[in-house]
Amino acid sequence: MGQAIGLALRGLRPIAEIQYLDYLLYGLQPLSDDVATLHYRTAGQQSCPVIIRTRGHRLEGIWHSGSPMGMVINALRGMYVCVPRSMTQAVGMYNTLLKSNDPALVVECLNGYRLKEKLPTNLLEFTVPLGVPEVIKVGTDVTIVSYGSTLRIIQDAVTSLETKGISCEIVDVQTLLPFDINHKILDSLKKTNRIVFIDEDVPGGAAAYMFNKVMEEQGGYKYLDVAPRTITGKAHRPAYGSDGDYFSKPNAEEIIEAISKMMAE
Repeated sequence: MGQAIGLALRGLRPIAEIQYLDYLLYGLQPLSDDVATLHYRTAGQQSCPVIIRTRGHRLEGIWHSGSPMGMVINALRGMYVCVPRSMTQAVGMYNTLLKSNDPALVVECLNGYRLKEKLPTNLLEFTVPLGVPEVIKVGTDVTIVSYGSTLRIIQDAVTSLETKGISCEIVDVQTLLPFDINHKILDSLKKTNRIVFIDEDVPGGAAAYMFNKVMEEQGGYKYLDVAPRTITGKAHRPAYGSDGDYFSKPNAEEIIEAISKMMAE
């Protein structure tokens, strides 16, 4: 992190790589103290356009599948925090960031490397707007807000819910910092009047942050027909093995049950 900061302050555009999101803890202090505060401390006179590239979320194992997003977003106010759901989307974010003069953290999906994606013809040109969520599935009954690897679990759950006649709208927030600058999630909630926030962080982490943004800051509570929900990982590090991954993080059955209860409320 120190090398990356030094290079960026000298006019270069470094991309510093940390193997797993779990290990970002060791580099968080200089990012929080030095990078995230630089524009503010220098009244905009100095910039540190460093990109920190890492990967995390669902995989298997106690040290390689963490999602400590609450810790990250509360420590790095002043940096972009990008949480792409796919590698193609990540490329668009890198293209956007390389045109800017701001520091950023990009958290790629660790299990996303195992999936095949269609290669865009304009891979080096297309960009993804930061702070603007994307509606990846339109629905009328429930708004589901999430990001990253969890979206694939949600899509499986939504397919099953459709057989029960429940129509879900899925919103990918794309970036946690900044968060939904145009209030697109609120527009979805006005239509569905039900909302659930889902992520892999521990209870009170990033799902609570998203809840606060939409319910309080955007005034989403005015449009609720039923109590809003958060579905998170369990309050511990992920357990070992495939069954540990399944039970430690939100799974499709858990999501189906929660949304079915919302519809019956």
